[in-house]
This record gives sequence, C-alpha cells and structure tokens, in this order.
Amino acid sequence: MQDERRADLSKYRIQNAHESLEVAENCCLNAHYRDSINRSYYAAFYSVKAVLALEGKDFKRHKDVMAYFNQTYVAGNAIPRECGRKIAQLQQKREKSDYDDFYVASKEEAVQQLENAKAIIRAVETWLEKVNQADDSN
Repeated sequence: MQDERRADLSKYRIQNAHESLEVAENCCLNAHYRDSINRSYYAAFYSVKAVLALEGKDFKRHKDVMAYFNQTYVAGNAIPRECGRKIAQLQQKREKSDYDDFYVASKEEAVQQLENAKAIIRAVETWLEKVNQADDSN
C-alpha cells in the first residue's frame, strides 16, 4: 500500500474513533451503559488500527490487533504503558457487556471506559503527530 493511501486510511480510522467516542458519550448520557462501554472500546480499537494503517498491518481478529499494538507500540515505549492497561480493561468490559447475559453495566463503569478510550485516542494522536512531523521534516 502506498504511503499516501496508508495516511488516508489512518485519518479515516481516527475519524471513526472520534465518531464512536461521540456515540459512547451520548449512550452514557442517556443511561445506555452497556452500549457506551461497547462504543468506548471501538473508539479505542479504531484509533489503534489508525496506527497499524501507517505500517500497512492488519489482522482479522481484534485480539491480534490489540496484541500487536501492545507488543510493538506499548512495550516499545512509543505509546505510554498505561494505555496497555486501559486497552485490556476496555477489552474485558466490552466482552462482559456484550456477551454476559446478566451483566449490568453501571454509570461508573461506562464513564471509566469513556475516559480510557479518550486517553488512548489522545496517546495515539500524539504519536501520529510526531510521525507526521518527522515525515514533514524529511
């Protein structure tokens, strides 16, 4: 994939991250906490995929996307380590809220997952800005 196409895909995925975050916030405000948790996870997921787009990497399974991101970017100190913990929490809460029949999501959980997603998106955008600045200087 050409660099320009990778950059366009990355921008598209960041846009999706922000849209999902907005939906998560609206769900939380309207007491749809399970849906808010789901959309918070996807907001973070799309931002992670924005990073992978620049590398031309993609995976079929979510867990592979997140594992590669954690191994390459979090463990490699490109993204703050706390994001790895936030990603794990987002994954765990999303799976519980989506698949456990009797799971009751609380407002506090939904708000926490929103904050986790925002932190991941901020960290990714900071990293993307650095990459773009480095590309511009070359």
